[in-house]
Amino acid sequence: MLTGKQKRHLRALGHKLKPLIQIGKKEIEAALIEETNVSLEHHELIKVKLLESCLLDKHEASETLAEACNAEVAQILGKTFLLYRAAKTPVIILPAADKPAKAKAA
Repeated sequence: MLTGKQKRHLRALGHKLKPLIQIGKKEIEAALIEETNVSLEHHELIKVKLLESCLLDKHEASETLAEACNAEVAQILGKTFLLYRAAKTPVIILPAADKPAKAKAA
């Protein structure tokens, strides 16, 4: 599970990316999942675009594809979303997980 700090880091990296995967009228099928897996293995962070012909809701599409590829949704913005999955030898270094808040002494 990605923390808020890690998602912000991935969003900053994903800003300049062009969509590698497009979901259209055929929606999410085996070929699209395979193509997404290959892209994630090579890039770690990819941008996916929903075309006008796609009948799926952006949240439904992002969750379905992320689950099928064992990836995490880093951002949903308009008709695009970012998927992240660490590679076997990660290139993207994520910030450390947020530390739990310390209780203040009275």
